[in-house]
Amino acid sequence: MVAPRSRRHKARARAFFVAVVALLVLGGLAWVFTPINDDPKPRRLDIAAGQGLRGVAAGVEQATGANAWAFAALAKLSGNAPRLKAGSYDIEVGSSPWTLLRKLARGEVAQAQITIVEGWTLRQLRELLARSNDVLHDSAGLTDRELIEAIGARGLPGLPDAPAGAEGLFLPETYRFPRMSGEVAVLRMAHELLRKRLAEAWAARAPEVVVGTPYEALILASLVEKETGLAADRGRVAAVFNNRLRIGMPLQTDPSVIYGLGDAFDGNLRKRDLLADTPYNSYTRAGLPPTPIALVGVAALHPDATRALYFVSRGDGSSAFSETLEQHQRAVDRYLRRGKP
Repeated sequence: MVAPRSRRHKARARAFFVAVVALLVLGGLAWVFTPINDDPKPRRLDIAAGQGLRGVAAGVEQATGANAWAFAALAKLSGNAPRLKAGSYDIEVGSSPWTLLRKLARGEVAQAQITIVEGWTLRQLRELLARSNDVLHDSAGLTDRELIEAIGARGLPGLPDAPAGAEGLFLPETYRFPRMSGEVAVLRMAHELLRKRLAEAWAARAPEVVVGTPYEALILASLVEKETGLAADRGRVAAVFNNRLRIGMPLQTDPSVIYGLGDAFDGNLRKRDLLADTPYNSYTRAGLPPTPIALVGVAALHPDATRALYFVSRGDGSSAFSETLEQHQRAVDRYLRRGKP
């Protein structure tokens, strides 16, 4: 009589054990597909190269509260553990441990973007990158010359063997890239697009253009950009500079002088500044400055057909152009000295 009772006891124990295991399995399956982000915005997860499964799982727990041990176990049991890829990810609203795991295994990293504004200087661009949380700051310690090497700019036609700087080597545009890309990779992208656009524009340049290389065209374009904000005047400003270069006349452009002053410029350009010689002083030196003075698009290769050698701002964003010094002086009297509209 004792044996049958023992068998019944063991049967009940086995049934209880199976029930517990089933509940655990069902609970685990439920957890695998339970949302771990109920915020209205995606949560960010950054995975460094070589971080390892334990580090990845800890990052998931920190970002979402999902149990790190359970996430690591899921990765191992599903065979995805060795497939997890480094990068920066968005954990979307409603994501579950399983959908997140699959995203990490497929390397579906988040995208970021920056916009380089035409007329900015390289200094402003580097400051933008330094403030960004979407890039790795791998260019922070690089000098301009080291940056030129890093982005592969040496082959740019006309770039001197010992360039004075990396100013102007990046095309103003909006760039999309995998979040947490290195700054150097982003800058290389902007430089490569500049070279492509510059090569196309150089091949189609007007025959009267006097600059001798694509790099000189870039320098000239930067002067045009900083001299006028009015697109309709750019062709005429380019023509004035082109005409002056042809006859060896100094360009006498204030923005170049200001660029050469650097941090010494306090917002007020004085006569002594125009007389102080620097490589960028276009009053004391003929020809182009040694580098562009801003980040610009490809322009200045199709100057307007005009013999003008002078221009002065009208005060409304446009300029008055003159062929002779006498005409120019009258325009200066009208628009600057007397302040008439």
